[in-house]
Amino acid sequence: MLLEVRDLHVEFRTRDGAAHAVNGVTYAVDAGETLAVLGESGSGKSVTAQAVMGILDTPPGRVTGGEIRFRDQDLLTLKEEEHRRIRGAGMAMIFQDALSALNPVLTVGDQLGEMFRVHRGTSRKDSRAKAIELMDRVRIPAAAQRVGDYPHQFSGGMRQRIMIAMALALEPDLIIADEPTTALDVTVQAQVMDLLAELRREYDMGLILITHDLGVVADVADKIAVMYAGRIVETAPVHELFKRPAHPYTKGLLESIPRLDHKGRELYAIKGLPPSLQAIPPGCAFNPRCPMARDVCRTDVPPLYEVSGERGSACHFWRECLDG
Repeated sequence: MLLEVRDLHVEFRTRDGAAHAVNGVTYAVDAGETLAVLGESGSGKSVTAQAVMGILDTPPGRVTGGEIRFRDQDLLTLKEEEHRRIRGAGMAMIFQDALSALNPVLTVGDQLGEMFRVHRGTSRKDSRAKAIELMDRVRIPAAAQRVGDYPHQFSGGMRQRIMIAMALALEPDLIIADEPTTALDVTVQAQVMDLLAELRREYDMGLILITHDLGVVADVADKIAVMYAGRIVETAPVHELFKRPAHPYTKGLLESIPRLDHKGRELYAIKGLPPSLQAIPPGCAFNPRCPMARDVCRTDVPPLYEVSGERGSACHFWRECLDG
């Protein structure tokens, strides 16, 4: 297995107490496989990814338990210098806001070339040639002419391609894409997702795709992990999850997607709001919003029940959810 996250816990210390952002997350991704991590804002998706990459803001955030194993090496036991060597060469991250992630006072060619100068000791001339090659690879038109341009001179979709090129620079085994299509129009979203899928196949990479949009992952992911209030509440192969969700939260997310055969109907919305991570409800965290909630849901935290060999659901009544 390329990456295994086991029972990960992350909390943030604040003036108002500890916010439990990640509460026992476990998932895995192998080479050539795409795992989509899905959930509303604040569910712990990005915090988990930051812990994997070793870029968690500490303080106030800190990992309080669990393991993160990359190529069977526990990253949480490494010194910062050792972890830094893995970043870029072993794993890389595509951030959701490319304009903020890119340095506005350096050309994109300098930023792409820096990866080769720092990690490979490549000359400035060769680094520039590598930058042009990468820009070509992610289909930026007239790459040789635009390598000297600054981030603000590119459109949102082109900036996202530059972020993908930076992540690919050292040919890592794993890429984590954190909301890579946020703020892009639908056509550009599809282009970016197709590019990521193509590159994953070409390089046989593992890909973790973090998103809140089920529509984005339908044609790209192999399996899905649905998160709520810092926990994984359902795991499943992508087509099985779309066909028969085994958790009320997943079911609500699917029902909130606009469908052509539901023209004229009112769009479904999950009632209520996600809980505060400083005051997660007892029992199942979803119980205040769940139409299936019963007394046991308000007292007992459900484990991730095994639905089938590759499926799990953290719902006491997952069988009823499947049948419904």
